[in-house]
Amino acid sequence: MDSKKEDAASAPTSPESRRTRSNGKGKTIAEAAPPAVTVVSTKATPSPRGRWRKGAAILDFILRLGAISSAIGAAAVMGNNEQILPFFTQFFQFHVQWDDFPMFQFFVFANGAAAVFLILSLPFSIVCMVRPFVVGPRLLLVIIDIFTMALVMAAASAAAAVVYLAHNGSQDANWIAICQQYTDFCKVTSEAVVASFVAAVFLIFLIVLSSVALKRR
Repeated sequence: MDSKKEDAASAPTSPESRRTRSNGKGKTIAEAAPPAVTVVSTKATPSPRGRWRKGAAILDFILRLGAISSAIGAAAVMGNNEQILPFFTQFFQFHVQWDDFPMFQFFVFANGAAAVFLILSLPFSIVCMVRPFVVGPRLLLVIIDIFTMALVMAAASAAAAVVYLAHNGSQDANWIAICQQYTDFCKVTSEAVVASFVAAVFLIFLIVLSSVALKRR
């Protein structure tokens, strides 16, 4: 009799017996269901405006690198430009160099200064990429770009006027076209002027991009 009780006590309880138990008065108590767990995501989703401003900051950095390359190229090409004609006389040598023209001296200085200003502005452009909604660095970039664009445009325009006279001359002023003799010098000068105008175009795009980014803040 005792062995039967021990077997009954050691027998595993069925799932149904676990689910309902008697409280001694004939009533059954249902096993409590586990509480529902709600998963809340704490990951912030970037807004479309934030993505646009970050993309604009990345494009600003790329355009800034292009303007730096163009300005440095224009200054370097013009600063190394000279030509010596293969014929000369006993008292005179046909030699032309970029620093013989004050406009070309201003051209080299202006493009070199523009490249320095643009290089110094790169950290502010990086700040705009890291913090897209910041306003102060973006406004400072607009001011720097406007000043630099005006400087580069003035230098490129002045040099372009000299190049035009060198190619075509002026009958009213009795100026001859020196590019008929100094062909290599004029070719290199034209390339430098084109590179400077390319830098000015990059700067115009930078100003427009920064202005739109400030407007949509």
